[in-house]
Amino acid sequence: MKVVIDTNILVSGLRSNKGASYVILEEIGYGAVKEIISIPLFLEYEEVLKRKENLDVFGLKSSDIDDILNMICAKFKHVIPYYLWRPFLKDPEDDMLLELAVCGKAEFIITHNIKDFKGTERFEKLAVITPQHYLTILKGRNHE
Repeated sequence: MKVVIDTNILVSGLRSNKGASYVILEEIGYGAVKEIISIPLFLEYEEVLKRKENLDVFGLKSSDIDDILNMICAKFKHVIPYYLWRPFLKDPEDDMLLELAVCGKAEFIITHNIKDFKGTERFEKLAVITPQHYLTILKGRNHE
C-alpha cells in the first residue's frame, strides 16, 4: 500500500504525542505501507517544519528537523510526477499532492483537510482520508 502524507500530518504529529497523526509518524518506514514523496513535497515539509513558530511549539531545533527530514529521505520512496494537472484543486498548493499520488499509484492521501480535495473522487483507485480513517484501515488490514 502506498500513501502520500500531507504536511499538516507532520505538523500535527510533532505538536502532540497524542492522536492519529503522531501514530502515523511513529509508523513511518515499517510494515507493508510505503510512503511516497516528491522534491516539491519534501521542500514544503522543510519550509513548514522549520518555521520559527513551529519550532517553538514542537520544542525542537532546526537540526532536529534536519534529522527528521533525513529519516524521511531514507524511508520514503521518491517519485517524480511526470505530468501536471494544474489547476485542479481549490488550493493550488495541494495539486502537487494529487499529482504525486496519481503518478506514484498511491491508494491514499492522508490529510486533515479533506474538503480541499473535492473532485478527487474521479480517481477511482485513490482516496483522500483523515489520519483516524487511515489507522482504522491499517488495523483492518493487519487482522486479515
